[in-house]
Amino acid sequence: MAVDSQALLTALQAVTDPNTGKDFVSTKALKNLSEQYGDVSFDVELGYPAKSQMPALRRALIAAAKTVAGVENVSVNMTSKIIPHAVQRGVQLLPSVKNIIAVASGKGGVGKSTTAVNLALALAAEGAKVGILDADIYGPSQPMMMGVEGRPESVDGQTMEPLENYGVQVISIGFLVDKDEAMIWRGPMATQALEQLLRQTNWKDLDYLIVDMPPGTGDIQLTLSQRVPLTGAVIVTTPQDIALLDARKGIKMFEKVGVPILGIVENMAVYCCPNCGHTEHIFGADGGKKMAAEYGMDYLGALPLNMSIRVQADSGMPTVVSDPDGEIAEIYKSVARQVAIKIAKQAKDFSSKFPSIKISKET
Repeated sequence: MAVDSQALLTALQAVTDPNTGKDFVSTKALKNLSEQYGDVSFDVELGYPAKSQMPALRRALIAAAKTVAGVENVSVNMTSKIIPHAVQRGVQLLPSVKNIIAVASGKGGVGKSTTAVNLALALAAEGAKVGILDADIYGPSQPMMMGVEGRPESVDGQTMEPLENYGVQVISIGFLVDKDEAMIWRGPMATQALEQLLRQTNWKDLDYLIVDMPPGTGDIQLTLSQRVPLTGAVIVTTPQDIALLDARKGIKMFEKVGVPILGIVENMAVYCCPNCGHTEHIFGADGGKKMAAEYGMDYLGALPLNMSIRVQADSGMPTVVSDPDGEIAEIYKSVARQVAIKIAKQAKDFSSKFPSIKISKET
């Protein structure tokens, strides 16, 4: 019995992506549909990493296809194809990095580095190739949080190899200086060091590079946001008014240089007593959520004020790897998923499609 192709497409169109709310047929994520003697096969190509969600999506698509008369067997090949997306005008992409995400805050002490490392690990857990650049020259923390020690190797004497742990590539000034050494550098020196860390590291075919930005909106931060090809930025804040005041400055800085804000993460949002279960909003309630609504930005989620987050990061095993199935890790994974989906919706980068123009002198 021949299978009605239109009926098959209609049935498959009833399955929607829970992350985007759209079906796979109209978005052209479903490709290479074929049917022969009741055997149906097709590919589904997602624009974001979703390793943990693919089995459920595959089952839903198979079940939908089998509702069509004549369909006996269904084969679904699901993959994630992450492509480079547009960055600031006039800034060239790095050759081996598709998308760069800045994780920033207006002030220090709001959990920006902890958010950055868990975001990187969550994207890697979903199947993406991820790197993390510790851009805080004066207070590098990623070597400790990622549980990595040693110095980067150099094969050619000009570039260096990133260190790696938990499947994430890492580079930091902390690998190049002694732990107790203070970086007493003026802005231009620090900026130059960051440019070298970014561009002279042999990143290995990254889908996402997470940049753990230094706190504040000074010269170093501004230079980074102008020179680094950023796909977007994530703003980390606490609900406290003083943190929100500085977070607003960070938002304005990225807006002025044409970097889209992917969303706002509210850290230390609520404290829950482990003994009695009483909850208290120590730093205020919903400050980040209100700010996101005020600026028309995505509110990516709220992390609790929880000692385990601090302990796990200090031990070199951040929450996403030390307790991958826990409630807090799920929040980080949700934030990472939203960031990846937001990037997938952005304009593609077409700079590589343009031919290079060479001017030669005729003799």
